[in-house]
Amino acid sequence: MLLKTRGLSKVFGGLRAVADLDIQVADGQIVGLIGPNGAGKSTVFNLITGVLRPTAGQIIFDGADITNKKAHVTAKLGIGRTFQSAYLFPDFTVLENLVAASFLHPKCNFWEATLRTPGYRRKEAAKLEQAKEILEFVGLEPMQDELAKNLAHGYQKVLGVARALAVKPKLLLLDEPVAGMTAEEIAFSLDVFKKIREQGVAILLIEHNLEFMTLCDRVFVLNFGHKIAEGTPQEVRKDADVCEAFFGTEDD
Repeated sequence: MLLKTRGLSKVFGGLRAVADLDIQVADGQIVGLIGPNGAGKSTVFNLITGVLRPTAGQIIFDGADITNKKAHVTAKLGIGRTFQSAYLFPDFTVLENLVAASFLHPKCNFWEATLRTPGYRRKEAAKLEQAKEILEFVGLEPMQDELAKNLAHGYQKVLGVARALAVKPKLLLLDEPVAGMTAEEIAFSLDVFKKIREQGVAILLIEHNLEFMTLCDRVFVLNFGHKIAEGTPQEVRKDADVCEAFFGTEDD
């Protein structure tokens, strides 16, 4: 398994946001993490990426214990992430956003940057080339000179995915990647996610769109921080606890 959590828990004051969570993501899989609002999904992402420290439990990534590792460390190890909001540089072009996101690979030291040495220029050229390759990969190359703020909502979210790819991830965490998109933008995004999987990158995604879950190999369902179901999308959709969590009971 590329990613495993064991007994992962997070308590805020008296609130148990995540409780004894065990999930697994294998190389090249697309895995869904779903649940009603407030179920703890984004908290799980924050724990995996080092934004938050777990109260208890363990996170294993690519064979190494990354529990309590900071966010910049998890990124260097190969975990990329998007957020519900794109968090772009709005007044940068699409291409400039990608170049800015590639700061982890490769590194330049202070004197290289100050003196603009040949080594620094080579690294800058490599960043630019990598950015163009990613834009071509996700289908945004024709928009590379557009300001990010001028892109349609769906393409801004795809640009957020492209920025996450700039850290060369082994695992990509996508937080509601198609929320607010038109049908055309969703179809465009689906093609991108399939291409990412074909490159061997695993994806763990949060999404409220149950139809979108058909893209997943496996789905974990959270409710009030607890895992209430797991299985294929077809199995999860038929689970009584999942139906109750999303739609309530007839008496509600």
